[in-house]
Amino acid sequence: MEKETERIATVVPVEEVDAAGLVAEIYADIKRVKGINFIPNFWKVLAVYPPQLEQVWNQLKTIMHPEDSGREGLLSPQTREMIAVAVSASNGCSYCVNSHTAALKKLGVSQESIGEVLAVVGLFSQTNALADGFQVKSDVFPNFE
Repeated sequence: MEKETERIATVVPVEEVDAAGLVAEIYADIKRVKGINFIPNFWKVLAVYPPQLEQVWNQLKTIMHPEDSGREGLLSPQTREMIAVAVSASNGCSYCVNSHTAALKKLGVSQESIGEVLAVVGLFSQTNALADGFQVKSDVFPNFE
């Protein structure tokens, strides 16, 4: 009987050693841009359909790593990652919470700051649910001046 490997997704991920062509190029770019020495499971799973791997990686790189293309982001890398953690927590994506928390720690963000981000997430999950549940009519709007 063959030893079964641990399942990490609903498809068989493309391991770095098996990557060729476009997938190998994107894997190298992921490692370079993120400053890591491995390919995270998320990318290995998306690689089963290379056009999506390419689209998602290019979109993520454009938004999360604008400095890589010579642009200066309006938000700091720490702020972008904090938003990613907050949205991931709100969406219930444990993979993303872990990934972006690791990125925050790599950027030098303290554990207490990460706790504060999640406190804000928890607060607004509650207040959003209350406002939506009570169907409160908006009466505070941003000023356009």
